[in-house]
Amino acid sequence: MKKLIFAGVILVAGATGLYLTAADHIDAPAVGTLSEGSTAADITDYYAFESPSNADNYVFVVNVLGLTAPGATAQASFDNDIMYEFNIDNNADNVEDLVIQAVVENGVLTVYGPTAPTSTGLQSTLEIGASNVSTNVTAYGSTPSIGEANGMTVFAGPRDDPFYMDFFKFVDIVNGAGDALGLEVAEPANGSEYATSFDDPGADTFAGTNVLSVVVELPKSMLGTSTTFSSWVESKAKQ
Repeated sequence: MKKLIFAGVILVAGATGLYLTAADHIDAPAVGTLSEGSTAADITDYYAFESPSNADNYVFVVNVLGLTAPGATAQASFDNDIMYEFNIDNNADNVEDLVIQAVVENGVLTVYGPTAPTSTGLQSTLEIGASNVSTNVTAYGSTPSIGEANGMTVFAGPRDDPFYMDFFKFVDIVNGAGDALGLEVAEPANGSEYATSFDDPGADTFAGTNVLSVVVELPKSMLGTSTTFSSWVESKAKQ
């Protein structure tokens, strides 16, 4: 049994069948910086939503390795020592009741679960006895490789970063709020005023950058009978 211990970022969302997202682009120094780039442990976004093509299914997506330039995407790769764990809490006690674990080894994605975890919290056991489905990691610019088994569909590979945010306008607004509260903030350039709202339309800061995605689609029935659950995703490094 392989032991894995938490090493990255946790993103949390509640799920009731609606589209949900949480985002984090390189603001955790342990997993990447704006100047040096991101790592495969750095979760940029987590999406959980009802499948648009099948109302009986849920889709979970974790994106990592943010701000990857197109010219560097072909060389970007998942880390063999990192596991991505989707956690499902069905009884609102903030402890995972089910896990879906995704690992990549030698260019092959394998997804285990959903299954009750052997251990909960920051330390996990790779549940190799659970049902699983595999597929090759899709190369940049190639036709997607899709794995299907046990009612589940999985994918892993590079994708355009779907998260839309005018990051620099956001920073300007935050600085303006700090200035209004009397906090010490940097002065705006050229003697201009801080912004108080986003532009319409805004600028997509992440346009033209890519991420590596792991996508899991599965029947809702595999997650238990609860119609409402909490979900979060973690990246965990092999111990």
